Amino acid sequence: MLIGLLFLSVCAFTIDGGKKGKTKKPASHKKFIDPANMDLSVRPGDDFFEYADGNWVKNNPIPSKETRWGSFGVLNQENTDRLLALLHDVSKTKHPAGSLEQRVGDLYASAMDSLAIEKRGYDPIKPSLDRIDKITDLNGIINEVVFERTHAEGDPLFRFGVGQDSKHPTKNIANLNQGGTSLPDRDNYLKSNPRNQKIQDAYKQYIVTLFTLTGTDNDAAVKNAATIFGIETALAKAQLSRVAMRDPHVTYNKFSVAEFSKTTPHLNWVELMPEMKVPGQDTLLVAQPDFFKAEDALLASTSIDDWKVYLKWNILKGSANALSSRFVDADFAYSSALSGQKVQVPRNERMSRLVDRSLGELLGQLYVAKYFTPAAKAYMVNLVNNLKITLGERIKNLAWMSEETKARALKKLAAFSVKIGYPDKWQTYTGLVIDRNDYFGNLKRISEWRYNYSVSQINKPVDKKRWGMTPPTVNASYSPTNNEITFPAGILQFPFFDFGADDAVNYGGIGAVIGHEMTHGFDDEGRQYDADGTLRDWWTKEDADKFKMRADQVVAQYNGFTVLDTIHVNGKLTLGENLADLGGLNVAYAAFKKTKEGHSHKKIGGFTPDQRFFLSWAQVWRSSQRPEAAAQRILTDPHSPEQYRANAPVTNIDAWYAAFNVQPGDKMYKKPDDRIKVW
Repeated sequence: MLIGLLFLSVCAFTIDGGKKGKTKKPASHKKFIDPANMDLSVRPGDDFFEYADGNWVKNNPIPSKETRWGSFGVLNQENTDRLLALLHDVSKTKHPAGSLEQRVGDLYASAMDSLAIEKRGYDPIKPSLDRIDKITDLNGIINEVVFERTHAEGDPLFRFGVGQDSKHPTKNIANLNQGGTSLPDRDNYLKSNPRNQKIQDAYKQYIVTLFTLTGTDNDAAVKNAATIFGIETALAKAQLSRVAMRDPHVTYNKFSVAEFSKTTPHLNWVELMPEMKVPGQDTLLVAQPDFFKAEDALLASTSIDDWKVYLKWNILKGSANALSSRFVDADFAYSSALSGQKVQVPRNERMSRLVDRSLGELLGQLYVAKYFTPAAKAYMVNLVNNLKITLGERIKNLAWMSEETKARALKKLAAFSVKIGYPDKWQTYTGLVIDRNDYFGNLKRISEWRYNYSVSQINKPVDKKRWGMTPPTVNASYSPTNNEITFPAGILQFPFFDFGADDAVNYGGIGAVIGHEMTHGFDDEGRQYDADGTLRDWWTKEDADKFKMRADQVVAQYNGFTVLDTIHVNGKLTLGENLADLGGLNVAYAAFKKTKEGHSHKKIGGFTPDQRFFLSWAQVWRSSQRPEAAAQRILTDPHSPEQYRANAPVTNIDAWYAAFNVQPGDKMYKKPDDRIKVW
């Protein structure tokens, strides 16, 4: 499990344990805090986001190809442009078979050969559709479910994989998770409102379109859509909510394979596990046991013909974006109903992202060689160490936590491991063949390779050196089972970090992001894992109760925020990220105050150091989004909307009030006793 921020940055020079560690910065005339981007007509205590970012948002409308636009989008676009330049160069030249350059270049070339893709139409999936037509009984249905999974043709009914055992994090174990649905969230099926009706209608039309494109007449396609929606609605009813699944104890259910098979009479896992290439296993983890009981009953009560329709749909939806333009256009028509996106992202940009997702640690080597410097990694290591020291000091000074729990918290903090920039050992994708003239085949072979690699880890110790993100990714993450924080090269750029920026800017940007990821180790989920990454309670009951009381205050604060006037933020779904934002900003500010600039009152560009720190934080979150995307994110995204990520944490930090003279009567003002203190 990875808990991601959404982005990051790195710092220029800091102090270590109170001692200055100076590094000369290059001269810079860049306006890191630019008043032209701010709306100075707004009082900072009324709406800090609007004050800090208002003019930037007004002057930077969302591009037609995007669903939202802000600091992350700008940086993502810059990284995409860099990847395109790399891919253009590497794809125009012939390279030795099996080499990094050959596989990266030929995958991109095959993806850009739209004439060949158009000519093939839906030929690549005809054998799969024909195979499903020949199924005659329930055993055939179940065998097809297994076949699609092991041959990278789909992921019907449930999710299956191999990963860490949360209570034994050095060991890999087979795990089962709920699945089988297509809409983003169970509520899209189960809650009746105009927005969900629009999404359901678009989804059903998507089903109809794909079936008619493969030769089904319209009436039969409409009937198929009703069948598929009915099956998926039944599966959605059996699923746990996203909020329920935030409790790692709820989703940790270990069974013997034989014992679990007794709960699902039609799904004999003793036989299915070897067929899914995981033989000889006595136990498995099941995240949602009741889901599988309900699914087993649905298998028996639904007709074979209906299951065949459902399985065909899994082939169609999983392949649509890799087929000819009519399939791609149908997929976009559906997705735009969810997101509000106006036009498709240009094909070359979509395919650059596909190569990054597919061969990320090959393409990543080209990216790092050209765009990431050892100096950036060195600064990042220094900054992370300084933030760790500061967080440790804050833990020691917590008034609400006992010495016993503090000692265990400090032990966990000391055990943090850090990944910066790119892997120490690259994935080689051994045995994966990429053919310049076979786009669909390339995608299938990549997916099969990934599945086979995953299941091959079943009897091996966990490799904690592996990365869950590619180097160009604009994000950061915390892994509770590895007790590690990760910062890919792609995020280590302005507005999160710049070598020429002053400390206030870098600490308010990358520093707060680093603090955010560290705090995830102590949020409502992360705090349940110990220093070794084991899901094990290390808190006294009294301290746990005090933490929960403070966490409930954060839930209540965010529950009060709305998007589109009436849709409330889900404070429970977003709790982990909100705690990380609050903790990360506090830790970054405390670390900043140890620097030379942190001790001064000298203004830069008309703003004091403390003002620049908080403005830097706010400009990281400058963003706007389409209404459809905003509404959908409330259902599915564990991160709060950007304006509240900018505004909510600062209302709980005394220094922000002092920096901007926020007073009673200002809209964001909270009484000192009401300001939430956690980490």
